[in-house]
Amino acid sequence: MAARGGDGGRVIVLTLVGVIALALVLPFGVGARVFRAPSGSMQPAIVPGDHLVVPKWSYGYGRYSFAPFPSPFREQRFLGRAPQRGDLAVFRPSPEPNHDFVKRVVGMPGDRIQMINGVLHINDVAVTLEPLGEVTFADDYGGAIRAQACRETLPGGVRYVVLDRGMSELDNTRVFIVPEGQYFMLGDDRDNSADSRVTAQVGYVPLANFIGPVATVLPTSPLERLSIE
Repeated sequence: MAARGGDGGRVIVLTLVGVIALALVLPFGVGARVFRAPSGSMQPAIVPGDHLVVPKWSYGYGRYSFAPFPSPFREQRFLGRAPQRGDLAVFRPSPEPNHDFVKRVVGMPGDRIQMINGVLHINDVAVTLEPLGEVTFADDYGGAIRAQACRETLPGGVRYVVLDRGMSELDNTRVFIVPEGQYFMLGDDRDNSADSRVTAQVGYVPLANFIGPVATVLPTSPLERLSIE
C-alpha cells in the first residue's frame, strides 16, 4: 500500500511539472499563433487586415514552428498530419525564409499543375469553375478593382471562390511537376498573388517549411468583406 501511495504521489508531481512546463512553453509558439494578413492575395476568403489563427500542432512541428527561435526539427516534421488539397496554410517559402506567406494548397506531391487561360489544371484536367458574376472592391490606394468571381472545385470536393481580374502573365504557365515531399500553392485572387507560379519568390513549398493550416479567420470588419453568394 505504501509503495502504491508513493507511485501515486510521483504521478501527481510529474503531472504538475508537465502542466507548468507546458504553460511556460506555450507562450513561445508551441500551441497556436495569430498572423495578420498584409495583402489581398487570398481575397475573398481573407482580406487585408484579417487575423488568422494557425494551430501549429495540426501539421506537426517543423523548421519554422518556433520562429523567430531556432527549431530542433529541420528537414522532418514531428507529429501532425500532412497538408491536404484545399487547405489554407501559412508557410515560409525557400527563396524568402524570413517571410510568412498564406496561400491555398492545390498541388500535392507528384501532381502536374498548369494554368491555361486563367484556369487551373491538375494532372491535365481543368478544375470546375462556376461563374458568380462581377464584383467591385477597393484596392490599397482607394481605387476600384473589378473582377470576375468564380466558385472553384478541387479534386476531392473542396470549394471556394477565386477572383479573375483579367488576363495576366500568370494566367498561362508551363507544366509544374510537384516534387516528392513538396506542395504547390496558389492565391485565391489569382492575378494578385505571388505564389508557386513565381519560382524566384515562392516556388514549390517543402513540407518542412509549413507552419500550420488556417483554422479561423477573424475579420477586421464585416463592411470590408466582399459579399459573394
